[in-house]
Amino acid sequence: MSAEFGGRSGRQGKLSQWLRGRRPKEAAAGDDGREALLLAAAAAGLPLAPAAHPAPGYRCSCDRVGCPTPARHPVSFAWQTQSTTDRAQIERWARHQPQANFITATGMVHDVLDVPLRAGREALDRLLASDIEVGPVAAGDDGRMLFFTLTRGTPEEEDEWWPCELDCHPETMDEHPGLRWHCRGSYVLVPPARLPGDEQSVHWVRGPEHPLPDPLTLLEALTDACARHARAEPDHAGSAWPLRQ
Repeated sequence: MSAEFGGRSGRQGKLSQWLRGRRPKEAAAGDDGREALLLAAAAAGLPLAPAAHPAPGYRCSCDRVGCPTPARHPVSFAWQTQSTTDRAQIERWARHQPQANFITATGMVHDVLDVPLRAGREALDRLLASDIEVGPVAAGDDGRMLFFTLTRGTPEEEDEWWPCELDCHPETMDEHPGLRWHCRGSYVLVPPARLPGDEQSVHWVRGPEHPLPDPLTLLEALTDACARHARAEPDHAGSAWPLRQ
């Protein structure tokens, strides 16, 4: 993946080039604009890979009995190396797998701060009212909101950071309703994505054209909102895990 995606000007420049260079047939690919939205995410630097999709009867297309994350997981075990921003590859995937969702691998260019939807809405209002730069934000009908940020990368002291799966592997979402930090070794669905159920989806609230902010600029507002959310939901208060310092 090109290093030019690492800077804000590089992401914006690539996205602007893509928007200027769109061909009419690409804009028309899919009545819902799926391919165009996926290409816009890739142009903004989000590495993508194909994921499962909903199957009839609230099942997952992977046909795994009791799939713990139906329509929310990659289709390949090699998703970390498969993830790419290459336009031609994403076009091939999107056209050959018209029902597939897509994931974006975190910890390469971006991280994702994943919070309960109600807490996320509260935090987003607070951040925007305070004129704090907020990047792309997605919301899911599964009750979560995703704040896309720059990645923190790999620190010199490993004790200062930890792989996402230690605290918030995607299969443990229901056990950890508070803030979940997707960094190295994790992924999230990228819009547009379909979830099991009638017209359930993950969609952009703020699109990928917004520059990725430093996650620490959002952290206080998000953790405060999650704490209030946990107090308002006594059934979950005991299971919410604290952020490590």
